[in-house]
Amino acid sequence: MCLGVPGQIKEVYELEGVRMGKVNFGGIVKEVCLEYVPEAVVGDYTIVHVGFAITRLDEASALETLKMFEELGVLDEELNPEHLE
Repeated sequence: MCLGVPGQIKEVYELEGVRMGKVNFGGIVKEVCLEYVPEAVVGDYTIVHVGFAITRLDEASALETLKMFEELGVLDEELNPEHLE
């Protein structure tokens, strides 16, 4: 399964000319490409799909979706690299 997962941007930086960030997905922090959301800043919530932030969204929607994913047990499946093998 490959879902777009909401997370909060905690850090923004450039890596070899590419806009990147650290995004927190309910306690799991991953490095994410932010090139597709140039307006996104620290504190914003974004939907991330396969390592790329694809859109911004409001906090209430992000938290509701994270809670639902956690209840369904798909959050670890989406964010744990061991499940990708």
